Amino acid sequence: MSQNQFFSSNFKLGILGGGQLGKMLLYESLRYDIYTKVMDPNKNAPCQNICNEFSIGDLTNFDDVIQFGENLDVITIEIENVNTDALEYLENKGKKVFPSSKTLRIIQNKSLQKNFYAENNLPTSNYKNYFSLKEAVDDIKNNIISLPAVWKSAKFGYDGKGVKILKTLDDLFNLPNVACLIEEKVEINKEISVIVARNQNRQQAYFPVAEMEFNPDSNLVEYIICPADIPNEIQKKAIEIALETAQKMNCIGLLAVELFVTEKNEVLINEVAPRPHNSGHHTIECCVTSQFDQHLRCILNLPLGNTDIKTPGVMINLVGQNLIEGDVIYKNINEVLDFPGLTPHIYGKNKSRLNRKMGHITIVNKDLNKAIVLGKKVKKLVKVTAK
Repeated sequence: MSQNQFFSSNFKLGILGGGQLGKMLLYESLRYDIYTKVMDPNKNAPCQNICNEFSIGDLTNFDDVIQFGENLDVITIEIENVNTDALEYLENKGKKVFPSSKTLRIIQNKSLQKNFYAENNLPTSNYKNYFSLKEAVDDIKNNIISLPAVWKSAKFGYDGKGVKILKTLDDLFNLPNVACLIEEKVEINKEISVIVARNQNRQQAYFPVAEMEFNPDSNLVEYIICPADIPNEIQKKAIEIALETAQKMNCIGLLAVELFVTEKNEVLINEVAPRPHNSGHHTIECCVTSQFDQHLRCILNLPLGNTDIKTPGVMINLVGQNLIEGDVIYKNINEVLDFPGLTPHIYGKNKSRLNRKMGHITIVNKDLNKAIVLGKKVKKLVKVTAK
């Protein structure tokens, strides 16, 4: 398909999910003048007033997804929790769906993800899958699994949810009795991310390795730092693992590969996401091509963009800090807007609640340490709360 069929034409791109990732993807589609249609269950989703068409629907409902995709040329996602049977149906009808239903099925289920790594000789931590929590409790009681360890729900975990560090048997109480896995708790030196891009011609590119710093209480990312402060040998290994993972999953579009660097300098896959990712938001300001532009290039089978760093930078997540949901207030944000190299991104969510991602701020500087210092000041000053 030639480029002229996408731009200022009758071509229609569909995005399942209307959150902040979709919103930032739409900014790029607007630049290219690509006709877009978005579906989300929330009538006030961030995408609702930016796309050409917006429909309200259940992303997990077969009929809603089929109806959404019937008149579209290419369909992509900005969230994994989508009905894959419907996506497969659309693929069989000749629709182009990226990532494919096959790839998405593996990634939706953390147990299948871990099995995929093991079957394909991709490095990851030791683990065991369970059909229920009771089975896991029995194995711990019988010393088949030793603590400390990490519990993860097999499905529906995201943004720190569905994950718990197990220090004692008591930590298993009050967890849901669902299919799950117990992972070995590895000694982590750093957590890093490599975002890989692949188009339909299997042309591929990768973004520079980024470093992630997490809030220990919420298990949410607080800072993304790029480039990562890691030795060249570790950087090279991480990129090789990420590229091999994307190839073996046959992922078209972006694949964000989150990795652990252990205290023994092993590089292990933690999890992956087949879409634009929180660990790539800095690319809007830091890189020649942003992750959102690159995702469009991939799914439309256009030449991939240059991923070189223009300026190093740090990204700070802005998350809700209020226990009770209410109308959002960004306290003290005016006090940081004159910081050099700072760009704010407000996602358009009117309601703030605890740990909800509400926006992010990126600071670029030729001296990465100066960007990090300013980023820490932003984190102290800006508070997302509610009336």
